[in-house]
Amino acid sequence: MLNFLRPFFARLFGPIVQALARTPVTPNMITVAGTVGVSAAALSMFPIGWLFPGAATATVFIFTDMLDGQLARIKGDSGKFGAFLDSTMDRFGDAAIFGGITIWFIRTDHLLAVVSLFCLACGLCVSYVKARAESLGLNADVGLIERPERVLIGLTSIGLSGLGIPYVLPTGMWLLAAGSAVTLGQRMRAVYRDAHGKSAAPETPAPQAPQPANHGEA
Repeated sequence: MLNFLRPFFARLFGPIVQALARTPVTPNMITVAGTVGVSAAALSMFPIGWLFPGAATATVFIFTDMLDGQLARIKGDSGKFGAFLDSTMDRFGDAAIFGGITIWFIRTDHLLAVVSLFCLACGLCVSYVKARAESLGLNADVGLIERPERVLIGLTSIGLSGLGIPYVLPTGMWLLAAGSAVTLGQRMRAVYRDAHGKSAAPETPAPQAPQPANHGEA
């Protein structure tokens, strides 16, 4: 849903990417560094209630997810492993964000701890459904809330709550849980329809080899 913002951020971070392109820094280094930064911020600050500093720091490192892709296009060394690493590190980052805030909720609100765990599990399932469907040649490129929206809603509600704005954190968590559940249903339905449609489609017969002409008796 937020993909329309990518050209804006590409122009915004263009000078940084151009500078990095002249260094030995690789896209994979940026990917790993960004995940380590997000995880360290979320797991060290959220559990002790430093919600705004944790969200702000994690957000800074989240933007590296845009830098590695642009740098890979310039250096031309992304490859399949780069895409695999990027997706894998995203899962670690998501787990750190929602795991860290869940620890805080365990100390302050047990119901929101359950909601946060649901957001984490459902978000992982949303990503897995798409990856698994694509590995089977099926389409699951739909959904109300994808990873950028999940991270945006999560970190924004956490950060604003850290500034003392009431009700924003539970509202954000409940909206995120509902949106993630809807997205999971949308993707599973899309995969079911695509698989059912392809299994019902008649198979195209393989072309037959030409038969030799009969030059025998008429």
